[in-house]
Amino acid sequence: MKVIAFNASSRKDGNTATLINHVFDELKKEGIETELFQLAGKNLIDCQACMKCSENRDKKCSITNDEMNRYIEAMLSADGIILGSPVYFSTISSNMSSLIDRAGFVSRSNDDMLKRKVGVSVVAVRRAGALPTFHAMNNFFFISQMGGPGFF
Repeated sequence: MKVIAFNASSRKDGNTATLINHVFDELKKEGIETELFQLAGKNLIDCQACMKCSENRDKKCSITNDEMNRYIEAMLSADGIILGSPVYFSTISSNMSSLIDRAGFVSRSNDDMLKRKVGVSVVAVRRAGALPTFHAMNNFFFISQMGGPGFF
């Protein structure tokens, strides 16, 4: 079994990574393989709503000049996905938004290819905005027909 995580903080080893690694520690105790993808400095391109993923149906985004297709491939091969974001102006970071939009569009265009995987959200927050951030990431899981702890 393998669980991957995406740290969408601009700080590679900041609070969001610390929280994700705390979850990883518990998973490793159960013998579950883990892999962390750091999105800091990646400058993921926003979804262009070009609909090429619906036309091509090849489980890839048509935008190829960033690492998104590598991330989508990792999601496909994983049993579980953790999304981690700090709260930026009461919502997810821009890289998390790009990840959700593009991976979600590709998944929906390919017969909900992420369905029945497990998804968990991790939010690093200091003041307000935890719930909208948590909600935005969980919506990705629900729209993708994924489950989470207690959702199956």
